[in-house]
Amino acid sequence: MHYLDPKNDLTFKRIFGEHPHLCKSFLNSVLPLEPDALIEELEYLSPELVPEIPVLKRTIVDVRCRDQKGRQFIVEMQMHWTESFKNRVVFNASKAYVKQLDNAREYKLLQPVYALSLVNENFEPKLTDYYHHYKIVNISQPERQIEGLQFIFIELPKFKAANLQEKRLQVLWLKFLTEIEDGANNIPPELLEEAHIKEAVHILESGSYSKAQLEHYDQYWDSIRSERSLFLDAEERGRVEGEHTGFVKGE
Repeated sequence: MHYLDPKNDLTFKRIFGEHPHLCKSFLNSVLPLEPDALIEELEYLSPELVPEIPVLKRTIVDVRCRDQKGRQFIVEMQMHWTESFKNRVVFNASKAYVKQLDNAREYKLLQPVYALSLVNENFEPKLTDYYHHYKIVNISQPERQIEGLQFIFIELPKFKAANLQEKRLQVLWLKFLTEIEDGANNIPPELLEEAHIKEAVHILESGSYSKAQLEHYDQYWDSIRSERSLFLDAEERGRVEGEHTGFVKGE
């Protein structure tokens, strides 16, 4: 049996965008939610149009949903990282928060928005932590905060389950995302011991996809490689132009 990579556009959206009970299990395991504030039910929301990042247009896979309390969750798989992603994430979450006023006439009725970004590259090379949680806090008294927006970034390449003493379910879901690669034949046995993750693993079986779907799967990887190459080329051109400008000014 061959398995597909869960980070691909096709598989990620099938698992977390079509199975609310799997998405709920995943979010409850990785989000900083208090035990008495866990997600009980989820409904999916239509994706909103957001500004595309130049060059890297297909590197983001997202799922949007809302729970029984009205809290919104934006889940993004980011295959490549640029600093502009941070601005996009803030814009996206803020837009989701503000759009609640279409239905709520009072500000006090607005519910929190959680933006979860799963990043397939390291973007904080000087930090050893893979989990980054941001919220609006009082600088001198961090325990005092303004409710509304929270941002969670997870650097997948830094995740090493063997070195962690985290929550078991969080570890298993992150192992699911990081240790199953395209064409894998074997699945870590501990993933099959948890019912929801075992179900997600079965969804990755290549035999359950049509020829057209597998072509879409391959096309996504091709687009990732092409856009990554374009990004590196643009980055190199910027570096060369910068050096040339500096040389001219020096002259």
